[in-house]
Amino acid sequence: MISIDLTQKTTVVTGGGQGLGLQTATTLHAAGANVVLTYFQDAAGVNQQRAEQAASGLGSRAKAVEGDVRDRDSIAAMFDAVVGHFGSLDIVVNNAAILRDRTLKKMSDDEWGSVIDTNLSGVYRVCKEASERIADGGRIVNMTSISGFTGFFGQANYSAAKAGVVGLTKAISKELASRRITVNAVAPGVVLTEMGASIPEAARAEMLKQIPLGRFGEPSEIANAILFLCSPLADYMTGQTLHVNGGWLV
Repeated sequence: MISIDLTQKTTVVTGGGQGLGLQTATTLHAAGANVVLTYFQDAAGVNQQRAEQAASGLGSRAKAVEGDVRDRDSIAAMFDAVVGHFGSLDIVVNNAAILRDRTLKKMSDDEWGSVIDTNLSGVYRVCKEASERIADGGRIVNMTSISGFTGFFGQANYSAAKAGVVGLTKAISKELASRRITVNAVAPGVVLTEMGASIPEAARAEMLKQIPLGRFGEPSEIANAILFLCSPLADYMTGQTLHVNGGWLV
């Protein structure tokens, strides 16, 4: 019997208070890891409330910590708080992302820039700060997307950012290999999260035709792939992108 045991491993999941981030944190927690769910402070405090409620539901091995991927100082302070609380940093999952879908003709510079800043530059910032604190033999998993390979209509900003994450992952994997830190990416297809549900029904129907398995993915199926990359089973895998999309050709 093969089991995955992440006991005494401390994991940070950015944007871990909801959707795929929360499912990932829950899955890694079930494997024994300490988990930190990060959030950025919005005016209404909704993100903090979600993250704190999620962490409370997981118990003493989980903690919500503010960490805005758009702000280097915020990320540095977050990692310092994580190491101070749990004593180590072993796994980082770059999950935080936003959508600002618009056709190229209608897209504003702000809609372009905010998505690039969060979904690509944010991953860079987290990886940079994590690399200075993560233990040798650690794991970094960056979330990209099928959109970064196929280029969805109305997602020039999102597709560009997610394609950039793939190149970033490959480069960083080479730089951190001497410390046995693996850096990989996961590229989900359409997943039934809040973000997936925001896709118009007609567009989802067309997407479904492209999927040989005939259905959209469940958050747990993506989280299981992330769990594999965080485990000793993936010791010899780095710089790779794992596609989890039901067979959608990319």
